[in-house]
Amino acid sequence: MSTSWTIYVVVLTLVTIAALLWLLLSNARARPEQSKAGNTTGHVWDEDLVELNNPLPRWWLWLFILTVMFALGYLVLYPGLGNFAGTLGWTSDKAADAELAETNARLESLYAGFRDRPLEQLAHDPAAVKVGRNVFANNCAACHGSDARGAKGYPNLVDEDSLYGADGDTMLASVLQGRHGVMPPLGATLPGNGMDEVANYVLALSGQAHDATLAAAGKPKFEGICAACHGADGKGNRALGAPNLTDDVWLYGGDLATIRETIEKGRGGVMPAWEPIIGTDRARLAVAWLLSQRAPAASGTGDAR
Repeated sequence: MSTSWTIYVVVLTLVTIAALLWLLLSNARARPEQSKAGNTTGHVWDEDLVELNNPLPRWWLWLFILTVMFALGYLVLYPGLGNFAGTLGWTSDKAADAELAETNARLESLYAGFRDRPLEQLAHDPAAVKVGRNVFANNCAACHGSDARGAKGYPNLVDEDSLYGADGDTMLASVLQGRHGVMPPLGATLPGNGMDEVANYVLALSGQAHDATLAAAGKPKFEGICAACHGADGKGNRALGAPNLTDDVWLYGGDLATIRETIEKGRGGVMPAWEPIIGTDRARLAVAWLLSQRAPAASGTGDAR
């Protein structure tokens, strides 16, 4: 703040306080023309309820004066008059830094007890699981749900189906470094009935109802185009993040229309890197909680990772 603005703020603040104090004191004195009998405002209600115009009671007056004294004392001790920092040197930045340092010290003490322990061991530690649940709820639940079972386009994190690997270390790498999954659009590569043929072949791979004639025609197209990522048997490739197409776990949906849309338009998924946001300690505890919640997929409602 410039010097001129500082002077403006100081003068305006002090003049306002002085004006309020003058107004308070000037209205607190009884005037000679006032008398106990005739000191009214002229307002009468219910025939005999008269509004008087007397000075403030002394205790009330002194209460107001104390508030003015408090305001002046505050302005001396704390910032409030332009660039004047106050005699205590307090600033909101210093207060925030002190609170942050105190919080970080407490968290460091907490995380030190979990650090360097295997994830599988942490998954069986009730204290670690409790903290990890809170970390997940505050940072991950918005996409994956409070129960970590995902939704359409957001993977289920507590089943055994995973694009990159279901072990703790691989999951931790996904959380810390993020993932970028891409299914390229193949609409132009499969003209005519090509997309319907491949889509029906994918339905056949997963044991769903399909058109056998179209599926038979789609098999060589799948082997020539799609097998490079998904494998000739359609079981996927975790090194590439290519999903298994032979099970009943689908990230976007396993019906014919959705599979055809995926083939035609492609898919793009991004898991952001969380290491800069929550750090390694919190990420490890979140993964430990996920491992503690894991159970084998029991239905076709799960989502692939």
